[in-house]
This record gives sequence, structure tokens and C-alpha cells, in this order.
Amino acid sequence: MNDDELRQAISTLDVYKLQMDTLAQQAQIFQQALEESVRARETMRAFLNAKEGDELLIPVGASSFVAAKATGGDKAIVGIGSRISVEKNLNDAVAYLEETVKEISEALRRAGESIAETETRARDLSMAVQHEYQRRQQ
Repeated sequence: MNDDELRQAISTLDVYKLQMDTLAQQAQIFQQALEESVRARETMRAFLNAKEGDELLIPVGASSFVAAKATGGDKAIVGIGSRISVEKNLNDAVAYLEETVKEISEALRRAGESIAETETRARDLSMAVQHEYQRRQQ
């Protein structure tokens, strides 16, 4: 490895670190979205299975809940992205949220794979750089 290749390898290691940081942030966002979507799906399921007058605990965020009574209605407002929400019947809302959970889970899985692949490339390149430094010191 000549000096230019060594400098390029070190620069590439810096890029790998930035990529891993960015991927970790994306994975964290995916994880938060997944948890939120699962909570929403489970709340919709609770309403779907509730009878009129049943008392339910509704998550409102920050591990806080509000007691509410089921009205027997079968409609829900569901966010579909870009701050747009639509009315759906509860069965369709649950199905939509189930699909959303699957999509986010897949994105989270892919992010994890990308992190692992980048870590492997960074580790291999780091070892090559270390070997080059050791070779030059001999």
C-alpha cells in the first residue's frame, strides 16, 4: 500500500464511521415508528373487540393512558403519511397498521443489515491499515 492508498483508506474509514452513525440514527427512528405503530394497532384492536360501554385505557404518549368508554362505533382516523389522515373502518385501520408494522420492521431489518455490512468493511479496512502501519515500522 503506497502513501496515497493509505490516505484513501483512512478517509474511507471516516466515511464508514459517518455511514454507521447515520444508519444507527435511521434504525432508531424506525424503532420508534415501529413501537408507535404497534401501540396504535393494539389500541385499534382493543376498540374492535370492545362492546359499547366497555372501558378501555387509551395510550396518549409518554407511557400515559386515559380511560375511555367504547361507543360501539366502527370508524377510526388513521395517519397515512405527510401529515394526512383518513377515516377508515376499524377492520381496515387494523389491517393498514399491520401492513405498516411489517414495512417498518423490514426497513429496520435492512438498516441492521447495512450497519453490519458497513461494520465488517470498516473492520477489514482498519485491519489492513493497521497491518500497513506495522509493516512500515519494521
